[in-house]
Amino acid sequence: MPRLLLLLPTTTYRAEAFLQAARSLKLDVVVGSKRAATLEDLGDAVSLPLNWRDLDEAVRSVVTFARSTPIHVVVGVDDHTTVVAAAISAALGLPHNPVSAVAAARNKHRMRELLSVQGVPVPRFVLFSTDDDPKTLIATSPTPLPIAFPCVVKPISLSASCGVIRANNRDEFVAAFRRLAALLEKLGTETVGEGAGKILVEDFVPGLEVALEGLLTDGKLQVLALFDKPDPLDGPFFEETIYVTPSRLPAAVQREIASCAARAARALGLREGPVHGELRVNDRGVWVIEIAARSIGGRCSRTLRFAADMSLEEVILRHNLRMDIPSLAREGRAAGVMMVPIPRAGMLEEVRGHEEALAVPGIEDLEITAQPGDELVPLPEGTRYLGFLIARGKTPEAVEAALRDAHRKLKFIITPAPVQSQRPRAMSF
Repeated sequence: MPRLLLLLPTTTYRAEAFLQAARSLKLDVVVGSKRAATLEDLGDAVSLPLNWRDLDEAVRSVVTFARSTPIHVVVGVDDHTTVVAAAISAALGLPHNPVSAVAAARNKHRMRELLSVQGVPVPRFVLFSTDDDPKTLIATSPTPLPIAFPCVVKPISLSASCGVIRANNRDEFVAAFRRLAALLEKLGTETVGEGAGKILVEDFVPGLEVALEGLLTDGKLQVLALFDKPDPLDGPFFEETIYVTPSRLPAAVQREIASCAARAARALGLREGPVHGELRVNDRGVWVIEIAARSIGGRCSRTLRFAADMSLEEVILRHNLRMDIPSLAREGRAAGVMMVPIPRAGMLEEVRGHEEALAVPGIEDLEITAQPGDELVPLPEGTRYLGFLIARGKTPEAVEAALRDAHRKLKFIITPAPVQSQRPRAMSF
């Protein structure tokens, strides 16, 4: 029986879906995690504690373990574990992306460097240190990459729009730079990783934003789904809410998006496995915002069903194990997800309206992942969502309407947080 090594951070939305897919395929499962004892509902999975902060040590631990318990496939479910998964796969002689390629996809600055060299459209960018004085950067930023307004200030290694801020003028830039620097210090090196002390500043790219879910096989990209993001993402923060597929963009534009994503994957050196892209479309063409060497985050993968009712996670495992995949065609119905936004800061007391929201035609599931008593931190400091709404319907328009209607029926009871609030809890998306 094939054995899966599933690399999980201690807090993630992704464990359940991959474990369920592994059970469907009758795989033995080993869960690698920093603190495996904190992970729940692992079923029959074997726990293997690993030190994410020391890549060489993590690889040695798995190689030693695999001498007596062979590993046939390694999957990292989020940005924090994809690099580790690639390094372990290389050491075990399993199909994998180059470690350098996965690391580049993890680092927004390195990603832009590689894409721009290969002519893939990305916003102009420049990297600064959190020790820099933002008041002096306007006049001294290096040519030919001067700071122009509007611009976007962002970390190089966080996800879910955490720390991403638009600045329209000099004063907003100074405030955004200092706010992000304070956030990076508060989150700490363990969460921020190689992005500690670094701030990326880039041009704001106007236009419609889409998310692409794809699968690479020997360097060839197969688009599994293209999601529209109907809510404008113009700042000052960039909170994602609704994803709907299939896209309503013209077929020619969708082909251009797929082509741009494929070029971006090649430029990074990615060749195998899932990719998740964030791209923008305007009258100047398609622009790459991010290409990640992983699948879509959160509970969003529940929107995707393939032939024989396969989940996205089952497709990924079948691909990595070189098992037969009957078809990559998605189900005929439209589908969508709302990442329920945090309306304001404070302590969550209660969420009302569950039954009313679930009664909306087309709504398939509602999961509130925040718990009563949790401190809610909105963007740009926030690192999580309140929960997820899933809907299906005949058309993308019907799905979007159902998600909005269901969200309106929810009422969030939030009280002021204590004066000594805790730092944001890191969550893998």
